[in-house]
Amino acid sequence: MAGDLDHHSPLTLRLLRPLSPIVLLVALAVPDAHAQQADAIQARLGFRKAARAVEVNGERIRLDGRLDEPVWAEAAPIDDFVQKEPIEGVLPTERTEVRFVYDERALYVGARMYTSGGRSEIQAPLGRRDDNRLAESILLSLDTFLDRRTAYSFGVTAAGVRLDHFHRSDSEADIDTGFDPVWEASVSIDEEGWTAEMWIPLSQLRYNDLPEQSWGLNLMRWIPSKNESNYWVLIPRTERAWASRFGSLIGVRAGEPVRRLEVQPYVAAGSSVNGDRDQADPFDDGLNLEGRAGLDLKMGLGPNLTLDATVTPDFGQVEADPAVVNLTDFEVFFPERRPFFTEGSALLTGPTSNYFYSRRIGARPLGPATGDYVDRPTSTTILGAAKLTGRLPSGTSIGVLAAVTGAEDARTFDAGTGVFGDVRVTPRTSWGVGRVQQEFGADGSTAAFMVTGVHREMGPDDPLADRLARNAFTANGETLWRLDDATYEVSLSGGFTHVDGEAGAISRLQRSSVRYFQRPDATHVRFDPTRTSMSGSKATLRAEKINGRHWLWTISADLESPEAEFNDIGRITTADGVAWRPSLTYRESTPGRYLRSYRFTVNQNSEWNLGWEHQQTTLNGTAAVTWNNFWTTRVSTRLNLRAQNQRLTRGGPSMGTGRGWNTSLNLGNGGAAQTRWSFGANIGG
Repeated sequence: MAGDLDHHSPLTLRLLRPLSPIVLLVALAVPDAHAQQADAIQARLGFRKAARAVEVNGERIRLDGRLDEPVWAEAAPIDDFVQKEPIEGVLPTERTEVRFVYDERALYVGARMYTSGGRSEIQAPLGRRDDNRLAESILLSLDTFLDRRTAYSFGVTAAGVRLDHFHRSDSEADIDTGFDPVWEASVSIDEEGWTAEMWIPLSQLRYNDLPEQSWGLNLMRWIPSKNESNYWVLIPRTERAWASRFGSLIGVRAGEPVRRLEVQPYVAAGSSVNGDRDQADPFDDGLNLEGRAGLDLKMGLGPNLTLDATVTPDFGQVEADPAVVNLTDFEVFFPERRPFFTEGSALLTGPTSNYFYSRRIGARPLGPATGDYVDRPTSTTILGAAKLTGRLPSGTSIGVLAAVTGAEDARTFDAGTGVFGDVRVTPRTSWGVGRVQQEFGADGSTAAFMVTGVHREMGPDDPLADRLARNAFTANGETLWRLDDATYEVSLSGGFTHVDGEAGAISRLQRSSVRYFQRPDATHVRFDPTRTSMSGSKATLRAEKINGRHWLWTISADLESPEAEFNDIGRITTADGVAWRPSLTYRESTPGRYLRSYRFTVNQNSEWNLGWEHQQTTLNGTAAVTWNNFWTTRVSTRLNLRAQNQRLTRGGPSMGTGRGWNTSLNLGNGGAAQTRWSFGANIGG
């Protein structure tokens, strides 16, 4: 297999040649970064809370959650938490103390969560990893690069369930739960409350190469029985922010970042048993045994970059997708669950995933195969894949991915003749993705550029060449400006797509549900069965006010040309549109006599095709109320205006859509309640 990969490596290199500027940018960004970073860190530390970590000095910490080692008494606790919910800005109802110690290998966190009612008041049901809605928990967030934009979070519930995620932007709600590093936590419950110890290896963190580290820090304690959240650094409800408001963790003399190297070979076997087996099926022997083997590697390249590589990766433990009955003409998109693709995914996708949808790599082959019995592969084998991700001290984020998937055949059997056959259902394919992002400005503005490429190895006489594009390429540039202490954001993006191949494959794209060029009444597009390529574009402009006590607003405009095509390595459901989406919100987050908070929102969604045929206009109004007992009430009204829809007839003439309306009412109790109830009603016409 290794020789087979080497034989085709020039193809892959030619495909990924557009990514070479990213590698060059990495080299140029490193030399002067350390000197600039040291000065920048000192400037950022002023007027912020600070916690200090104490060195262990050879003492061994037993991770049992009890905090009985002498070193914990040497570390000064931080206990000046502030309540955010239910009453913003007041002292917490329960005291919390957190201490930090470290050695040459790891950061240790010790936390004491006092509970006035003793152990009987501690809510600690078991749950899945990263789920702390119903259990008391303590959460630590670290901005190890001190970029005031991104952060790693580690936490544990009173039941010992670990929580970890990555904040991709300066927002507490913008999290990537695919971040699952190697670390440990333990808890203990006693009459004073509960305690927690966390062991976070320095090898799992990415930080700057400085003699003494200064990291952004925040802590949060969640008490669901009181719907109470307490923060070390309070971020008001009227602000959408996170790492930019952190305090500091100082004193960690980590020295040169730990070299990260993890090698994980695997061997796996499986069996598929059908309870209603067809005895005449030659491909079902009752057991259907299968085996596979592969290797996963993770290696640190310097202090800031990580290389992940895999050969025939093991995705056998990934949770299966739910069954969906799809009656629409649109593809169903499922979330990515494979660890190789979820880790660091934010560096490859950015704010939008249209350009890269990782489920395309290794997807189930869709080529046709007919016979009385057909044994079709359920996925495409990933022969090898590599990924380089990281963030440099200069504020440059890098994400590069390359993969090769093998050709797959379906086995067929003709019961009449007894003849077996093999039918190629997907060709050997090379995939490439590259993205680079640069941060600038005091408020964490960004600019990014991204390219993707796909090459399928098919000759002109290959039957699959009439179904699949041979080459696909996309490029996208985007920028996000954060203004007035991140009160306002303005984003602009523009992209280009290109596909080429045999006329049959391009004809399928023209007739697909994304565009329906064969419509008999279309005036601005034309189906051309002789085309062998197709190029399109996409642009978005968005401005919004994201912070403020009462008024928030958003204005966005989108343009997608009819020929835009992302589905080889990205995703798109409909092309050919100009959309206009304004929104206005009035909110109150200060509790009153009866209400904890309320919000009123009105918005509009209008779209035309590029022939300026009106496709839709929807007017929406929503009133959402949270009562002082944390019950919620939500009333929504939607009005659809008359328009024409070019997709309802699935390739036929445009169809008129009538005016309609809908109103819904939803009631429910608090999300942290151990017993939850809800009521909903709908009416429309």
